[in-house]
Amino acid sequence: MQSTDERFAAIRGEFGPDSLARVEEMMAPGRLPRHPLQAGAKWILPGISQKPWHDPRSDPAVASLVDALEGAHSAIRAELERAWQTKREVFSDYEHYLTRQDDWQSLHLYRDGALITDSATVVPTAFDIVKNVAVGDELICPLLESHFSTLLPGSRIAPHCDLWNFSINLHFAVDIPNDCDITVAGETRSWEEGRCLLFDYSFEHHAENRGTRPRTCLLVDLWHPETTIPERQALTVLVTEVRKLLEEM
Repeated sequence: MQSTDERFAAIRGEFGPDSLARVEEMMAPGRLPRHPLQAGAKWILPGISQKPWHDPRSDPAVASLVDALEGAHSAIRAELERAWQTKREVFSDYEHYLTRQDDWQSLHLYRDGALITDSATVVPTAFDIVKNVAVGDELICPLLESHFSTLLPGSRIAPHCDLWNFSINLHFAVDIPNDCDITVAGETRSWEEGRCLLFDYSFEHHAENRGTRPRTCLLVDLWHPETTIPERQALTVLVTEVRKLLEEM
């Protein structure tokens, strides 16, 4: 099996000697400059715009996924409601790298670098869009996931930063009661049912459902549009290797 250095060398051989300069800078000793509200993130890839909120349609590739999801809202919501009412066992407590919450339920479509094929029969419309667009067009970050995220009434996700800035979080609002919102880098927004929000979750963020029924969004972890193909390949190698080492400790 090739080492990380050997795989990085192969990527440079294909894409050029400077193709991984930003990844190497990120990995170098010392803490790179970052926004104060990114303090909790482990890795900050230099050169990525320090912008918490993004226009979901500013990047054409991401816009194709946004259009597909928003155009199928009615079917996605109906399938989600049916699953919630009749197949509750397919949902589980969400396990974030920082915590596990029983008032935050999830139904995964993609995880650990692969589609969760059991979900295809439960929520087929969303599954097909994630499969054909997010995965098919290589928009999804294989280091992360896509899942229906359901916050029960009265639940709150505490303020936190996610691990890095080289992926970005798409929220498709499936079923949104009143009195729900999300705050990213101090700016609070509400989800609009049937529409998408896009934000950089390396910035501190938190969410809350003060309503009287569950709030559900479909979350998709996407590569940040400002990352390059060789960087994505190298970052996948790097994070996968780090995770293996941590598991062995």
